Amino acid sequence: MSNTRKAYRAAILHSLADPAVVGVEQSYQYFEDGILLIENGKVAQVGAAADLLPKLTGVDVQHYRDALITPGFIDTHIHYPQTGMIASYGEQLLDWLNTYTFPTEKQFEDKAHAAEVADIFLKELLRNGTTTALVFGSVHPQSVDAFFEAAQKLDLRMIAGKVMMDRNAPDYLTDTAESGYAESKALIERWHGKGRLHYAVTPRFAPTSTPQQLDLAGKLFGEYPDLYMHTHISENKAEVAWVKELFPARKGYLDVYDHHKLIGPRAVFAHGVHLCDEECARLAETGSAVAFCPTSNLFLGSGLFDLNKLEQHGVRVGLGTDVGAGTSFSQLQSLNEAYKVMQLQGKKLDPFKSLYLATLGGANALYLDDKLGNFLPGKDADFLVLDYNATPLMSYRMQQARSLDEKLFALTMLGDDRAVKETFAAGVSVHQREG
Repeated sequence: MSNTRKAYRAAILHSLADPAVVGVEQSYQYFEDGILLIENGKVAQVGAAADLLPKLTGVDVQHYRDALITPGFIDTHIHYPQTGMIASYGEQLLDWLNTYTFPTEKQFEDKAHAAEVADIFLKELLRNGTTTALVFGSVHPQSVDAFFEAAQKLDLRMIAGKVMMDRNAPDYLTDTAESGYAESKALIERWHGKGRLHYAVTPRFAPTSTPQQLDLAGKLFGEYPDLYMHTHISENKAEVAWVKELFPARKGYLDVYDHHKLIGPRAVFAHGVHLCDEECARLAETGSAVAFCPTSNLFLGSGLFDLNKLEQHGVRVGLGTDVGAGTSFSQLQSLNEAYKVMQLQGKKLDPFKSLYLATLGGANALYLDDKLGNFLPGKDADFLVLDYNATPLMSYRMQQARSLDEKLFALTMLGDDRAVKETFAAGVSVHQREG
């Protein structure tokens, strides 16, 4: 953690609330020429440069021109073992798992390999401006150890867990109900709450866990304060039908998790493309969250996520890249695809709602909005600097922009890792773009 006071000057934009709740105009704060003051790794103050500069005698001020400072992006669903298989061709979910995912994840029985991929993975996140993520490991405990060791060195706020999977997967990737519980418990004792790290109980999805394993996963979820639960739900129609066959006594996919006590605050269900109204209401009632993963859902042909339906029910929603089914680590690119998902349903995604989903909305979904997501004093100084001139086309487009929302929208349509000039975690620079 940084032990110095430092100020950063640029245009500054952060979310204050969900536009769907308070309206767009009340949802954000913007300073065209702003100052972000950081002290001991936390936000000390944010405001207009004209107001704050006279009070900063003796404080180093880093000035970024033609740039926008925002809170760090938050990814609410991603698989680090799948880094090496991103952009694998031509399958839908269930075939894709068997063809690409499972053979790739086998390699994580080797901790040296896991450590190598964890390093690549975290560098990609930071290069794309993502400072916090909810992360799948593999079934191997050493995959989680390797990930947390790498994240701890950078003092990142990260959440991860060992996959629990005791059926309907290759023998080389399965645990047992008992070993999955015991190995997860040991990892929780070792990592949960250590620095800025958090643990997530991680049954892959209902079809790959027996009722006995789901029972023990639910037991574990209730045994520790502030623990997370991370799994998949209703991504693909064939998957939903398979769940009905495997759990005939349950009235729906969500009811499987509900029955096994895998629902509630800090429970995050990835995808949720085919949730019914009753399931949405139950998610909202229990304080559970859903990760919207647009690049993955389009890539695998899973369907169109109905953001408005979940909003109407009051469900917490974050944004996920879902690498490797997702096609980019960039949350800007995820928002590009999210806009198209909404367009295909005859709906709109406002640029300020996009900002909310990638920052404060993700923090809210993860129950970290007291620590992350905007620049209120006392929050972690996780932020990034976006370059309006990252590419010739972006620079030219920004010259034509007549308003802040136009600039923000252009960033989400044209931006990717090249737009991220610098990334900070706990007040420390953890990525600087070359050039």
